[in-house]
Amino acid sequence: MNRVAILSICASAAFLLYILEMVRRRKLREEYSILWLFGSAIILVLSVKQEWLILLAKAVGIVYPPSFLFLVGILFILLILIHFSIAISKLHHMNKKMAQEIALMKAEREKNAG
Repeated sequence: MNRVAILSICASAAFLLYILEMVRRRKLREEYSILWLFGSAIILVLSVKQEWLILLAKAVGIVYPPSFLFLVGILFILLILIHFSIAISKLHHMNKKMAQEIALMKAEREKNAG
């Protein structure tokens, strides 16, 4: 096993443990941790199973198999960014609706008071 494989195994295992610890301490919600856990587990499996990594890299047309790990990591990061963008959009819509409802309630209260 070469240094790149050992480094990727250690890094992905450490990242997986870090995500689990953040969920345990309630610093990261379970719903947001699923993609992080899945991504780090896939990278860990591909780091351990070098023959799978080589096979997948060749299937995609990547000459240097560790580069495939970076591609997988970047794709998972993009999925997480899309997930967070959807969550932010939903929260923006909810905040806008809540502000409008508060404004209507305030106007109704002022109308009844005056």
